[in-house]
Amino acid sequence: MSKSSDNPADAFKKALAEATKVMSHDPELTVSYSVDPSGLSGDAMRLPQVSRRMTRDEVLLARGTADALALNRRYHNGQTHSKYLPAGDMARELYEAMETARCEAVGARDMPGTAGNIDAKIKHDSLRKGYDQAKQPSDVPLPTAAGYLVRHLATGRDLPAGAANAMELWRGYIEDQAGATLETLNDTLDDQAAFARFARKMILDLGYGDQLGDDPDQSDEDQDEAQEEGTEEEQDPDSTGDDDQDDDQAEASPEQSQEQQQDESQAQVSMDDMADQELGEEAEMPDGDAPMEPPAPPQASDADPNYLVYQTDHDEVIGAEDLAEPAELERLRAYLDQQLEPLKGAVSRLANKLQRRLQAQQNRSWEFDLEEGTLDAGRLARIVANPTTPLSFKVEKDTEFRDTCVTLLLDNSGSMRGRPISIAAICADVLARTLERCNVKVEILGFTTRAWKGGQAREAWLNQGRPVQPGRLNDLRHIIYKSADAPWRRTRPNLGLMMKEGLLKENIDGEALEWAHRRMMARHESRKILMVISDGAPVDDSTLSVNPANYLEKHLRDVIAMVEKRKAVELLAIGIGHDVTRYYERAVTITDIEQLAGAMTEQLAALFDTDPRARARVMGMRRAS
Repeated sequence: MSKSSDNPADAFKKALAEATKVMSHDPELTVSYSVDPSGLSGDAMRLPQVSRRMTRDEVLLARGTADALALNRRYHNGQTHSKYLPAGDMARELYEAMETARCEAVGARDMPGTAGNIDAKIKHDSLRKGYDQAKQPSDVPLPTAAGYLVRHLATGRDLPAGAANAMELWRGYIEDQAGATLETLNDTLDDQAAFARFARKMILDLGYGDQLGDDPDQSDEDQDEAQEEGTEEEQDPDSTGDDDQDDDQAEASPEQSQEQQQDESQAQVSMDDMADQELGEEAEMPDGDAPMEPPAPPQASDADPNYLVYQTDHDEVIGAEDLAEPAELERLRAYLDQQLEPLKGAVSRLANKLQRRLQAQQNRSWEFDLEEGTLDAGRLARIVANPTTPLSFKVEKDTEFRDTCVTLLLDNSGSMRGRPISIAAICADVLARTLERCNVKVEILGFTTRAWKGGQAREAWLNQGRPVQPGRLNDLRHIIYKSADAPWRRTRPNLGLMMKEGLLKENIDGEALEWAHRRMMARHESRKILMVISDGAPVDDSTLSVNPANYLEKHLRDVIAMVEKRKAVELLAIGIGHDVTRYYERAVTITDIEQLAGAMTEQLAALFDTDPRARARVMGMRRAS
């Protein structure tokens, strides 16, 4: 007898998954719920996680996302899409945004109930990206606005406020440039190929025709003409000697023909024997089939192709709220606050000083040597030395520290138990609250394992005869304490989870860092900062006992090298009680929480300084990174 689940959200998630399969016309579709970005990948669909509290916003977002992805699965043909896909980045984004809008519009026409659900998803996305506050077209990507406009015109429905604002900022420009093309929109919705040609015409009208690449329809015509010419040549009797050969064979004597047939049969037998020898013990293939190579298994790591993972079936990415009841989280958060109480004054001073430093970096930047503005007193000495030198003025410019996302990756290993984990939690608390005040998106993640000394992965390894050098032999647990788009006030209790007995186990830093990096790469912000808070080297006894002693440490170094080489994410580190500069080039060390109110203010602020020389000066590095 199976044990019924005590999670009230499970019934909803199961029903939504089944409805999504029906809507997409794909009963083999695998539907899962994850805190990772939603999307379709092969036969797998990822939907937003629904917590046991089942808030209205969570339910609406899950339903809207499921409907949007199901309609895309139902009405979208990948081959047709790829055939007409433009070459340039902007043209490709416009093309894909309009195709997404087409699928949703066709679905809304056939199944009106989906329109309201997708409206909820669009509202969530537009508010999350701040489109409701946008004042000028440059605040909204053109592909996004074009997709909104196509959906609005195709369905006749009003968009949610944030999306409507984004669309209206660009609507005049789009209609001026492509108004005639837009009139044909409704004639192409049911035919993806016709709509793809419509989308390419729109892209041309909007001034990105140089990014379209070759016309796929013209290429098809050229291929057809080439095939027709080849067929005509094959049918021309003068082009081959087949007829002459047939005549010669007809005139040959019966004895000669018989001898020739015998020779041919012997030659055929010889060739067959040689082929059998070459095949050896291989299985016989049906006529016309070539042996197929099995697809190579996906690499466990993008940084090191030689890094192995024995089993991933029991790895998990889970929200902090799913590892403890709300009452327990509140209790644990209260315990963390008790540890914060003696340091309340110091922490508040740190937060205020850090905020002032960051805001100063954001808002105070100057243009010098201008003909008007504020008199530049620092350059008056030049006039004293040379009276013919004209006066120099300066003007303050706004370099707001926006469009930035910071991920805090916390080591939740057993060696952090006690004072270190409290310091890490307090660091995360201070940084998250302060950065959010500065309008910086903050994500807080943690990493540990599900068991000590190997979990179910090790059990599977033992049962299968202990293969040599199996790679990682433990089950990962990656925890999301706060997503980047979640407000701090709602996720504040989650940090208390780190105080829970039995949570902290072993740490496999390389895979955790690679996971956090992938999450950041899926973000749309232009500047991405990944900060690791750890107490030292990766340790997992079960893995290190059957692999080289530096197995995990080498992988961590390889991942760090990959992140720094790609340069899409800035990598920083805070060492808790241990110097981590042997791994991370940009790092500071905290040995006690009281340091937060002193020199750490300058060092933490320096981590976000955009001037490499200033950062190196403050952090005492010999060279700028």
